[in-house]
Amino acid sequence: MKRIVIVGAGPAGMMAAAAAAECGGSVLLLEKMQRIGRKMMITGKGRCNVTTADDVPEIIKNIVGNGRFLNSSVRAFDNAAVMAFFEKAGVPLKVERGNRVFPESDSAADVVDAMLHHLHQLHVDIRTQTSVADIVAENGAVCGVRLQSSDTVSADAVIVAVGGASYPLTGSTGDGYKMARAAGHHITPIFPALVPLCTAEPWVRDVQGLSLRNVRAALYHAGKKQAEEFGEMMFTHFGVTGPIVLRLSRRASELLSQGAHRLDLRLNLKPALTPDVLRTRIDRDFSKYQRKQLHNGMVDLLPHRLIDIVLRTAELSPERPAGQVSAKERNRLVQTLQALPLTVTGTRPLAEAIVTAGGIDTREIDPRTMASKLVRRLYFAGEVVDVDGFTGGYNLQAAFSMGHAAGYHAVQNLEGE
Repeated sequence: MKRIVIVGAGPAGMMAAAAAAECGGSVLLLEKMQRIGRKMMITGKGRCNVTTADDVPEIIKNIVGNGRFLNSSVRAFDNAAVMAFFEKAGVPLKVERGNRVFPESDSAADVVDAMLHHLHQLHVDIRTQTSVADIVAENGAVCGVRLQSSDTVSADAVIVAVGGASYPLTGSTGDGYKMARAAGHHITPIFPALVPLCTAEPWVRDVQGLSLRNVRAALYHAGKKQAEEFGEMMFTHFGVTGPIVLRLSRRASELLSQGAHRLDLRLNLKPALTPDVLRTRIDRDFSKYQRKQLHNGMVDLLPHRLIDIVLRTAELSPERPAGQVSAKERNRLVQTLQALPLTVTGTRPLAEAIVTAGGIDTREIDPRTMASKLVRRLYFAGEVVDVDGFTGGYNLQAAFSMGHAAGYHAVQNLEGE
């Protein structure tokens, strides 16, 4: 029986272990943390967004970092296969808004426990608190791994699925990049993806905790629009976060890593209204509250905490009577409401990112099997590879697809030798 050693017991590693064991491999799963699936436990705010109900082309489209590389592996083990896997493992699923798929229990622990139980049934040997230092290879082929304890574990094939460099407390500390580089692989520059953005304006601290729904945010660099998203966001003490900010952050982080010193974020607080319709709405409100101060004349239009900020940005005094605002000033207010400016100065640290962008160069990995093109019997899967997607179950789907491909082919390729 061929021995497959898998380094890292996150979503990709666990799925690789299941696929390899189901193919008849003798599987050893090594995890440096005290328990497996630590990062999965916190995904989806502890609810675990296991995949998406989108069709495959839409999944590939939302894996913005090298999505095309996943075309073969996602089609071989798609979202329907992932859902069937968990349903069979005893985790009933449900589809929510945005085609997000969650366990009916809303518990990530149920997902991890089901995978652990499945691996036990397949007689996978799981060793926690076991750190791997290096991949051992001879004559261009893998023959094992060297542990931090200096012990060597022999293997017929090795799958590296140790994650990226985000959320290091879950065990993702960039170990895989070092292992891959030592094996001759190139690592593309890593940077945080799906991460909150830091902004320069002091007023964001005054509205920290305020959430906005149905707003549009556009990211600009040197006056050119880079990306745009519609949905929910939230202000924090350092800047902004929330679903649409996280989606924009991938492009923002990429630009900043390339040397951009300043990015502009423009918030359209009333995207459902044309400028003319919004102007009519303002005229109506100002007529209704004409004897009140502007601050009170905006109560039907904006959250209370945001009113003075918008007015001052539009160069209007909150204490002025609403009925005394000129047509020119009202037009300026419309522009501010539909392009409230924020200056992006950076992102939160990589350690706080949901996903790491960058990693092992996909050109050096077979997209069908996840096998290294440089070292025989070496495979990679999951976030350690230069692949990343938006929120919504796409990153876990990518991890499961890559893990399944690596586990399956690690055994099948040995059988063919």
